[in-house]
Amino acid sequence: MRRRRVLPGMIRKLASGEYRLYSKKKDPDTGKRRNLGTFDTKAAAQKHERDVQYFKRH
Repeated sequence: MRRRRVLPGMIRKLASGEYRLYSKKKDPDTGKRRNLGTFDTKAAAQKHERDVQYFKRH
């Protein structure tokens, strides 16, 4: 199975201990990345990222 390279900073650990998933592209209006969800574990954030990429292409 192929592993995808995750861009640095896409999944960030918050001060609360949770993980937040951000979009790869910056919003042209605000210059910030879109919040794609907050998760209790890094594994849950990575799973959601795979789901997002799947539905973008299918």
